[in-house]
Amino acid sequence: MYLPPQFNSKSSTDAAALMRAYPLASLISVDESGLPFVTHVPLHLEMRDDRMVLLGHCAKANPHWRYLQARPQALVTFMGPHAYLSPAVYPDLLRVPTWNYLAAHCRVQATLVEDADQKDKLLKKLIADHEPAYAQQWRSLGSEFAQKMLAGIVGFELLVTDLQCKIKINQHRPESHATMRAMYAAGNENERALADWVDRLGMLPER
Repeated sequence: MYLPPQFNSKSSTDAAALMRAYPLASLISVDESGLPFVTHVPLHLEMRDDRMVLLGHCAKANPHWRYLQARPQALVTFMGPHAYLSPAVYPDLLRVPTWNYLAAHCRVQATLVEDADQKDKLLKKLIADHEPAYAQQWRSLGSEFAQKMLAGIVGFELLVTDLQCKIKINQHRPESHATMRAMYAAGNENERALADWVDRLGMLPER
């Protein structure tokens, strides 16, 4: 992606925080006609020997797993909070609006997970991310039902081979930061999340 230096985050910690807070990713591969094929899927991030691995699954009816099998290199994108920024945040009038956002792009190497026990372990990690209490219900559904559900999906592990993280919150315009932060803090969910990132990045001087 286009990545000006002022928005290029080199922090894998910030990237991981973004990916965990906004886990619905776009998995992008090339189909048989050479065009991009996209599946929107929640992914579980874990670290293995200081390397990021993303775990997920798709329906067996979804051809995406076949594209991963044939061409294991793929792209995963995560979109974090985003919001319009009014030029009213500046002390002067010679300004224009912009849009602030956070995004992470991962180049990945895919490995399919087709063994039922391994798929079950993968699902339990996703359950733990989003509704730990459901794990008991999943275990109580019975092996016949579980095997039927597991047979209907293909899991995958995506080893991150290259990571880009873009944090665009007007970092290069310090004269806007205090007003921008106050405006976002009083706004909608996305705007409040951006205000939190202003704090996380230490963009305002300590009082």
